[in-house]
Amino acid sequence: MQQSAQSRSRDRIPLPAAVLRRPVLVACGICLVSFAAFWTAQRVSGVSMIDLMVYRAEGWTVRTGGDLYAMRATYADLPTTYPPFAALLFVPLTLLDVAQMRTLGTAGNLILLVGVVHLSVTTLRMNGGPAGSSRFTGLPRPAAVLLISSVAVWCEPVWTTLRYGQINLLVTALVLWDLSRRPGHRFAGAGIGVAAGIKLTPALFAVFLALYGTVLAVRGLRAGRGRAAAWNRRLRQSAVAAGSFAGTVLLGALVLPYDSRRFWFDVLFRSDRVGHAEITDNQSLRGVAARLLHTGDPGWLWLVTAVLVALFGLAVAVAAASAGSRRLPFAPAWAALSCAFTALLVSPVSWSHHWVWCVPLVMLLGAEALERERTVPWRASAGAATLLFCSYALWWVPHGEPGPVKPELHQTAGEMALSALYPAGGVGFLVLAGVLSVRALRRPAPYEPEADPAVSRAG
Repeated sequence: MQQSAQSRSRDRIPLPAAVLRRPVLVACGICLVSFAAFWTAQRVSGVSMIDLMVYRAEGWTVRTGGDLYAMRATYADLPTTYPPFAALLFVPLTLLDVAQMRTLGTAGNLILLVGVVHLSVTTLRMNGGPAGSSRFTGLPRPAAVLLISSVAVWCEPVWTTLRYGQINLLVTALVLWDLSRRPGHRFAGAGIGVAAGIKLTPALFAVFLALYGTVLAVRGLRAGRGRAAAWNRRLRQSAVAAGSFAGTVLLGALVLPYDSRRFWFDVLFRSDRVGHAEITDNQSLRGVAARLLHTGDPGWLWLVTAVLVALFGLAVAVAAASAGSRRLPFAPAWAALSCAFTALLVSPVSWSHHWVWCVPLVMLLGAEALERERTVPWRASAGAATLLFCSYALWWVPHGEPGPVKPELHQTAGEMALSALYPAGGVGFLVLAGVLSVRALRRPAPYEPEADPAVSRAG
């Protein structure tokens, strides 16, 4: 008996070794604890999930045949701002009571966060890129995804997305899913089209794909590949995205003809319905211009700036994709994020919770820190991005005070800087991506077995 006990004692695995042998199980436990703490913190703080309530009201208006764009919901008197197709998707919310809807909304967004992290890892590994999950964290990919998700849930854009019950993680997941499809996938482009049908701004990804496909076509024709090069995978993906978007518009027009006419010929051009341009929540170039000029209508200054940034951002995205992973590590991720941040910057209104693209951003900078020879600048960049989106610093300024006087229209220089943190970070990323892409394009072009150097491969 004594020998048996001694034998069992010798065979017992020390706790750290046991943990290392089950990294996925341990990561799952950590993620569940973090999510549970997050859920508790949100409930204790009394989150209203006000946007989810508006979505439910939109679904109810569709279900009862009401006027969708005359509807006002919640104590904040909020209107409908999305296309009619989105309202059709919200109809199932009317089958749930409020408590069930909030529970399912929170759980669904947490699952979507894990999906966004998973798809971000897939994007980093596009075209056999050097960012395998074990290289990125030293752990198996499922464990890495769960651990990153357990931390990402606490950043301000994700916290606010779940606080309001927003759909930003769904839109981001649709776009990343689309960009990570294997070459020639029949549904490549559909995700972007559906995302644009819900929230419009992802349509810029279809423009990016069309421009990149055109560059590839010209390159192929110059290389003597014939007319087959003129119709490449990226042009096809852009066309599928445009067709899918058109399908959402058509479906909305068939089911809600009156509301569709109102949206596409009136509501679409009235950005004031979404909210005041100057409020701190608006982290777009228009919001920065409004606070800088101390006016609710920045006018031509914002418009000119937005056009220039749109052209620059699309050029950077195309340049990054054209460089390919052989000259620019993680080129597809640089291209995708350049397009995403361009859309956020030039949109008339980009609430802070729209910036959930910060999750793949920090992952990209962390992967670069592991890949590059000079790791200190990249680690500093990853740390700065993490601090930027986890500090909640944009809320340190006076904001949201009731009354005719808006505090955002009377900010000091320091308050303006704090309330412009996300746009400043977005512009900084575009500049960094542009410098890296130009340097990569100046290097000798390596042999590419595919006509499309940034062809993705699903992980």
